[in-house]
Amino acid sequence: MDGNKTRPAAANAVGREFVIERVFDAPRALVWKAHTECAHLKHWWGPKGAVMRVCNIDFRPGGIFHYCLRTSDGHDMWGKIMYREIAAPERLVFVVSFSDEQGGVTRHPMSPSWPIETLSTMIFAERDGKTTLAVRWAPHNATEQERKAFDAGHSSMTQGWTGTFDQLAAYLAMID
Repeated sequence: MDGNKTRPAAANAVGREFVIERVFDAPRALVWKAHTECAHLKHWWGPKGAVMRVCNIDFRPGGIFHYCLRTSDGHDMWGKIMYREIAAPERLVFVVSFSDEQGGVTRHPMSPSWPIETLSTMIFAERDGKTTLAVRWAPHNATEQERKAFDAGHSSMTQGWTGTFDQLAAYLAMID
């Protein structure tokens, strides 16, 4: 697969889980570091045009990645990731939520029916010096209404992840 193309995996059609993957022209160790260290995350994480103004990582199972993105229109958006499983450099499993400045869990600022928590699994696989990153994402402890909102959001999630992956690819090319 072309390293500049992001594609939703066929599993998208199965149901509630969202799956997307991308091949990056960078070694797995570097792609892993880009996902696990603030020094890297601040250069690419989040929607296009957003700037990471706060990044705190306690990188261990049970630890938290708490961050703030300032959007292009000047709004702050807080997020929180709680690490469940870390199998360096091949697998990360974590619970994702929107947050407040103190690290509390909050609702999506623009979608009140979005799941309060989602479960994400990232698989990093290296072949011939390139890294395939597969992301599996699903509602976690969600109501039926939240699951429906998540299902309905697959198209916008594809668009969002593609933009974020584009930023990651550009960053990796710059530092590699």
